Amino acid sequence: MFTGTQKDLGLTDSSCSCSSHAGSHSGESEASPAIVQSSRTTSTFHVAGMTCSHCVSSVTSEVGQVAGAERIDVDLVPGGLSVVTVSGSNPVDHAAVVAAIDEAGYEWVAETP
Repeated sequence: MFTGTQKDLGLTDSSCSCSSHAGSHSGESEASPAIVQSSRTTSTFHVAGMTCSHCVSSVTSEVGQVAGAERIDVDLVPGGLSVVTVSGSNPVDHAAVVAAIDEAGYEWVAETP
């Protein structure tokens, strides 16, 4: 619950006469504007053998060269299965990502234990 003081940042338009606001521009009861989200695809890969930030850098660099891979996030689990998440506006080729992981020197694991 917000208990601080609300400060007007000058982002409201008191001259607005649209009916959807019903004359209220205080920001307290007004609904948030709709946010348009682009459709993104996400693929997750489990990778064995990663132990440090150099491993993360190697995998990120190789996977980043795969067509459609716009963002690569790695949850490093030293000695376990690290999770590599690849996202982009188009689906990535699963085999190409697995080949990139192999090229970086690590092993893609098909199923988690």
